[in-house]
Amino acid sequence: MERSNHADKPCLMQGDIALLTDFYELTMMQGYFKYRHNPRVVFEMFFRKSPFGGGFSVFAGLEDLLKGLVGLKFREDDIDFLSKQKIFQTDFLDYLSSFRFSGDIYAMDEGALVFPNEPLIRVQAPLIQAQLIESFLLNTINFQTLIATKAARVYLASGEGVILEFGLRRAHGVNGAIAAARAAYIGGVAGTSNTLAGKLYDIPVKGTMAHSWIMAFGSELEAFEKYAEIYPDGCILLIDTYDTLSSGLENAIRVGKELQKKGYGNFGIRLDSGDLEYLSKKVRKRFDEEGLEKAKISASNELDECIIHQLVTQGAPIDLWGVGTNLVTAKGDPSLAGVYKLKAKEVNGRFVPVIKVSNNPEKVTNPGIKQVYRFCNNNGSPVADLLALDNEEIKPGEPYRFYHPMYPYRFFDIQHYDRIDPLLSLKMKSGKIVCDLPDLKSIQKNMKNNLKHLDDTFKRIINPHVYKVSLSKTLKELKFRMIEEYRKEYM
Repeated sequence: MERSNHADKPCLMQGDIALLTDFYELTMMQGYFKYRHNPRVVFEMFFRKSPFGGGFSVFAGLEDLLKGLVGLKFREDDIDFLSKQKIFQTDFLDYLSSFRFSGDIYAMDEGALVFPNEPLIRVQAPLIQAQLIESFLLNTINFQTLIATKAARVYLASGEGVILEFGLRRAHGVNGAIAAARAAYIGGVAGTSNTLAGKLYDIPVKGTMAHSWIMAFGSELEAFEKYAEIYPDGCILLIDTYDTLSSGLENAIRVGKELQKKGYGNFGIRLDSGDLEYLSKKVRKRFDEEGLEKAKISASNELDECIIHQLVTQGAPIDLWGVGTNLVTAKGDPSLAGVYKLKAKEVNGRFVPVIKVSNNPEKVTNPGIKQVYRFCNNNGSPVADLLALDNEEIKPGEPYRFYHPMYPYRFFDIQHYDRIDPLLSLKMKSGKIVCDLPDLKSIQKNMKNNLKHLDDTFKRIINPHVYKVSLSKTLKELKFRMIEEYRKEYM
C-alpha cells in the first residue's frame, strides 16, 4: 500500500463545508455555547439496513470526509450570512470565526465490507464540534457507500467482468457525479467517462463515440472508417445507429478486418439498444465467422445488476459493460440508511455510556464506546462480527458467545475460527490525519480481495444470507440494564 501525501489529494468541498450542515446543528451549538455545556462525547455512524436488499455494503467516502474536516472553517462571508439570520449572538459568531475541528476519528478502512448496526466511524470530540460535522459526515459516507455498494453488486453480477461508469449526465449534480465516479471505482468499476473525476482521483477515463458521430458523416461506413483512421488501436464502433445487424455489424466487420490486416487487434463494437442477449450472440457468431475472434463486444443502455446477471446467466458473450444512470443514481434504493448517534459523554472526567430508547426495538442504540471484531475462518472468510466495549479484552483462540442485539435470550457460539480482526482504527487525532491515505487502486484491490473471501451466500443478488452482527456478553448486559433503568425512571 503506497503512502500518499495528504496535501496532494483532492477534496471537492475542502475549506467550504462549514455551512454544509443542517440549521438545527447551529442552533444547538449556540445553546451548548451559551450554557458552556461542551463535554467530550462519542458519536457513532452506522446504518440500519443493507441497501438493495443485499447481503453486504462497501464502505466508502472516508478520505473525502477526513480532508473536509481538516479544511473546515467559517469564512467571513459564512459569518456574515449567519449574522443576517437574526438568531445568532455576537459572541457565538466570534467563536465560530476561529472554529477548527480538533477531534479524533476512528473508522474502518475504505473498501471494507460492512454490515447493518455496526459502527463504521467513531467520533470523539467536544460536543459542539461533534454536532457540527454530523450532516457533512452522513452526506459523504451515506452517498459514497451507497454507490460503492451498487458498483460492487454490478461487478459481481457481471462475473467480475469489466465495468465502465457512464453516469455523468444523469447524476445528481456536479458533485454527485464526481463523488459517484470515485465511489463506483472503489466498488469495482474499471474506469469512468467522467474526465474531471479521472483527473481528480486518478481513475482511468474511457469513451469512444456517440450516435452523433455516425450521423455527422455521409454514411455509417465512412464514419467508422474515419474513426478507425484516428484511433486504430482502440477502435470501438457503435453499431446500432441505423440497423444493428444488417448495417452496423457488417460495416464494422469491414473496418475490423482492415485493422486486423494492418496489425491492430484492439477492436470491438458497442450495443446500445435492443435485445442485448440476442444481438450479442449474433454479433459474436459473425465475428468468429469472419476471423475476428478477438473482437470485443460491449453493451450499454440502462443496465443494472439484475439485467447484467440475467444476460450473463443466459450466456450473452459480452466483454464489457457500460453502466450509467442506474449506477450513479443507485436504482432500487435512494439512500443508505446511515445515522449518527451519541453513545457516550464525559462526566466528571470519564466517559459514561448513553442510550437512545425507542418504541421500535431496531432503533434502540447500542451504548458505550465500542470496537468491531471480525471473526474469520481458516480460509479468511468472515463468519460474524462482534460488537464489544472498547475496553474489553478479546482473546484470540477462546470460544465466544454472540448475543442478538435486540433479543437477549438469542445467541450462538463460535469456537473454531482462524483469526479476529479489529476493524476500527485511528484515522484522525486532534483534527490531524494520522493514517495513510491509500490511492483508489489500492482501495479497490482491497475491496475485491474482501469480496473474494466473503462467502457466496452473502453475495447473492436476490435473497442473500444475513450476515450476523452481534453483541458481546458485557455489551449485551450493559444495554439491557440501561433499558431497564430507563423504564423504571420514565415509565
